[in-house]
Amino acid sequence: MNKIFISLSILLSVFSYHSFAQQFATIKGTVTTSNGKPAAFISIGLKDKGLGNTTDDNGNFTIHRVKPGTYIIKASAVGINASEKTVTVAAGETKVINFILVENDQALEEVTIAGKNEKYKISLPSATLRLNEPLLEAPQNIQIVSSQILKDQQIISMSDGLIRNVSGAVRLEHWGDMYTNIQMRGSQIQAMRNGFNVVSSYWGPLTEDMSFVDHVEFVKGPAGFMLGNGDPSGMYNVVTKKPTGLNQGEVSFTAGSYDLYRTAIDLDHKLTADGKFLLRLNAAAQTKASFRAFEHNDRYSFAPVLSYQLTPSTKISAEYVLQNAKMTEVGSYYIFSTNGYASLPREFTFTQPGVDPTRINDHSLTLNVTQQLGENWKLTGQAAYYKYLQTGSSSWPSAVYSNGTIIRNVGIWDAESTMKLAQLFINGTVKTGSIAHRILAGFDGGKKNYIADWGQSHDLDLASAPFNVNSPNYGFPSNGYPNFDRTTSLEQRAIAAGGLMDQKYLSAYVQDELGFFNNIVRLTLAGRYTYVSQSSWGGSPDKAKHVTPRVGLSVSIDKNTSLYAVYDEAFTPQSGLLRSGETPKPITGNNKEIGFKKDWFDGKWNTTLSVYRIMKQNELTSDPSNKAGEVYSIVVGEKRAQGVEFDLRGELAKGLNLIANYAYTDGKVTKVADGVSSDVLYVGQVVPGFAKHTANAWLTYSIQDGTLKGAGISGGFTYLAGRAVQNYSSVNANENLPNYFKLDGGLFWGNKKVKVTANVFNVLDKYLYSGAYYTGYFNAPDYTQAVYSWQAEAPRNYRVSVAYKF
Repeated sequence: MNKIFISLSILLSVFSYHSFAQQFATIKGTVTTSNGKPAAFISIGLKDKGLGNTTDDNGNFTIHRVKPGTYIIKASAVGINASEKTVTVAAGETKVINFILVENDQALEEVTIAGKNEKYKISLPSATLRLNEPLLEAPQNIQIVSSQILKDQQIISMSDGLIRNVSGAVRLEHWGDMYTNIQMRGSQIQAMRNGFNVVSSYWGPLTEDMSFVDHVEFVKGPAGFMLGNGDPSGMYNVVTKKPTGLNQGEVSFTAGSYDLYRTAIDLDHKLTADGKFLLRLNAAAQTKASFRAFEHNDRYSFAPVLSYQLTPSTKISAEYVLQNAKMTEVGSYYIFSTNGYASLPREFTFTQPGVDPTRINDHSLTLNVTQQLGENWKLTGQAAYYKYLQTGSSSWPSAVYSNGTIIRNVGIWDAESTMKLAQLFINGTVKTGSIAHRILAGFDGGKKNYIADWGQSHDLDLASAPFNVNSPNYGFPSNGYPNFDRTTSLEQRAIAAGGLMDQKYLSAYVQDELGFFNNIVRLTLAGRYTYVSQSSWGGSPDKAKHVTPRVGLSVSIDKNTSLYAVYDEAFTPQSGLLRSGETPKPITGNNKEIGFKKDWFDGKWNTTLSVYRIMKQNELTSDPSNKAGEVYSIVVGEKRAQGVEFDLRGELAKGLNLIANYAYTDGKVTKVADGVSSDVLYVGQVVPGFAKHTANAWLTYSIQDGTLKGAGISGGFTYLAGRAVQNYSSVNANENLPNYFKLDGGLFWGNKKVKVTANVFNVLDKYLYSGAYYTGYFNAPDYTQAVYSWQAEAPRNYRVSVAYKF
């Protein structure tokens, strides 16, 4: 009897459910752009009914449980024109409704980026790169480090292990967390933020805190259509977080070794119900000590962004970023010895407790306006104001003796940087017969001023009582503490110290990518005119103007595979002091490159292989024969960088994500400028700062089902071999730094609301460092040999983060 009752109950339940289901309808469909490509992460909803969904990677959507009736179904996203259709559905019906959005790929870019924040692979560049095409079709090697990578690897600043995700990128000597200074393809690359070149001095901008960073784009080779002027080796572009039109937020807390405590919050909200007025607010605060005594790096950041959809085709946004840092004096990270690299313990420090910290306030304000001009054209204008204020000092020895003693010196370093930058460019598509054109044209202009007082210094130690590395005494220094004179204005002090740098530039450019055979073959023709006037060290302005061409070819073998070739030139005016008194010539250079790109398994992961050769003429470098206090430069007649790079990133299988890369780099001096002694530079000499072989990998696996769903494991390594020292030195020009191997790994667990991440860095506890070799620089009475300088990395250390989404 019970079995019959149970059977009837089940039968009635199934019948009731079926009858219940028959009372509702389903609406599904696909959203594509006007050129037939799927539009991901578009909001699809029934107007005024609160029922809807979002398109997936392929542009598909489904809305379940729709009551019979007539509705208006709406497709919308931030920055695009909404599209509406009327639909009538009956009970039990499945209605198919498709949308074609008239906006192009670039208009949908920020929606796609926002929706793919949990991906390792991003297929579209940001709008600030000005490319109106997928990365697969671009005739250049561009690698993007996504926001999910930043979270998984617990990267909290630009200088915090981020470059492991890009082939061939290495760090130069970097003063810890203050400046990023990345070298790639044999030279230091330019630093950009949202498409603006933010380098105002030789040291680069303050490294960005990751709290307000969405992702980072690395562009390899010259990027004349992106820069007013820049290095032929490439650049990186930090793309900040923008409002997405979704009401969401996240708060996180991180704790780690050496008293690291950090809190960050990300608020993303619609300020009006119609979604026209949006806010994104990111803020973070941290305290951080070091494995070296007396060091600290405390900072906070505050970054609100407002955007307003003024009309269906006009959008305005305003972004403000404040970074405040209080840190140990610049240079506290260096160790010096005449006995060779790593001859002192890695936790050793020459820093004197009691020296005033360096304080930095870094402000920026950016205004952006986009105007859709019909279906196929878009005009973008943006302006930015950057203000950097620094009050502090730097440490560098006055003398290093062979008996293990040293005279420590602290010099003033007060600085102010002001940048006013503007851009106006237009993107569009047009057809002439069977040829499709992707047009880019625009103007860049800017004015940069950097002033600094480094004209005052103070020896902490007396010659009669030097600092002894074998018996360090961190008590009151024998010569007391510095008392710098700040009674006069910074500008007056900077003039007296020669600490003046400025740059004015204006450029115009045009690029046409011609698509043949239904856009299977794409030929890029471009040119840029640049005028620059700049000076340094208080000297007279150096002026130059130049036209740089660009030719690229990209061919689609199939929808997932492309080959490319590019020839590009760079032009970079430079300033410096030559002993001869001559005016330095601008840097000129060119890049010849071929590459192969492929998306695998419906674009889940991607590989890029490139081969390049860069020739660079007239570059200035610090004169290796400089004595203490001298800032003379010499001209490197010509240098060559060539190599092979391979990058892989994406989801290999469900829950299994991999980033792997390898680069072979060969950099040598190929010509020596007239008047430069062969004792200083010679043909065949290794270019400083690069590693001949670099290999990186980061693998993450998360369990997809069962009790442990959401848990996972991650790990990765960095390997560098054939590491050149960080500066030119004729004495030991061919001496390499030892090979470098760093292993990291961790565990994580998460669900829709909570994510816990724990990582161990430098698992093998290796003594890792970068270094340089100085001859003749330090003043020492018994000076008989050169000095080794290096910066050690942290021993094995830990971080744990907890993030909550709301």
